[in-house]
Amino acid sequence: MEIVKTPSDLKRLRKSMQGSVGFVPTMGALHKGHLSLIERSIKENDTTIVSIFVNPTQFLPGEDFEKYPRRYEADKKICELAGVDILFMPEVKDIYFEDEVKVKAPDVLGYVLEGHFRPGHFDGVLHIVNKLLHIASPDRAYFGKKDAQQLFLIQQMVRDHFMDVEIVSCEIVREPDGLALSSRNVYLDPDERQKAQLLSKSLKKAAKMVQMGEKNSQKIKAQMEEILQPIKVEYIEIVDRNFKRLDTIEVGNSIILVAAYVGDTRLIDNIWI
Repeated sequence: MEIVKTPSDLKRLRKSMQGSVGFVPTMGALHKGHLSLIERSIKENDTTIVSIFVNPTQFLPGEDFEKYPRRYEADKKICELAGVDILFMPEVKDIYFEDEVKVKAPDVLGYVLEGHFRPGHFDGVLHIVNKLLHIASPDRAYFGKKDAQQLFLIQQMVRDHFMDVEIVSCEIVREPDGLALSSRNVYLDPDERQKAQLLSKSLKKAAKMVQMGEKNSQKIKAQMEEILQPIKVEYIEIVDRNFKRLDTIEVGNSIILVAAYVGDTRLIDNIWI
């Protein structure tokens, strides 16, 4: 595995690559969820590039940029053992410039749900993903469904900007108790870890209701709210695959989303129906 530090070095290496290239952009603190993306890229491509970059522009003032888990040595070992070909680990000074041209999130979808509670977050996400895709120039880039709104906006950016890359969506990976894997799970103490399971429990209840024939979004959300009472819920929403709010579940075209605070830790989860 080769470790690359600068965009110019990665672009130089990219020109010499033969066959298909897969790319997995991450912020590090790698877990089994990331590993599932990496393994899929390795399976589907001749070369796999992984990036580790804690992107400052997607954190809002007062969020956890400074304390976001950084485990670079462990991450290097995980990538090496997984069979990653190139690990890209740039510094902020090599990625961002003064008064630079920016990519902005759309006016509507960029400022609802996650965008409503974290205004400007998706500006930062799309800006860095745009940069990384241009640096790595992959044939395929891999993103998890847990960040469903982010996934949709990245797909929209690729479409709107006529970018020549396939965005591959990958299933959520969970702990045995149902908790969706997240780098932020390390913030949870044992009691909070127990309460965090309520997110997946509420989604399982929603899926069960749909399976039993319930399609009314309000009734489903009411049952989820009841399960989630012990924690601070920011939103529960049911949307179609284009992120338009649904009053009635459309099987095969619906996503049920939840965001909540467990202690001081903000968690998101969803289920695709």
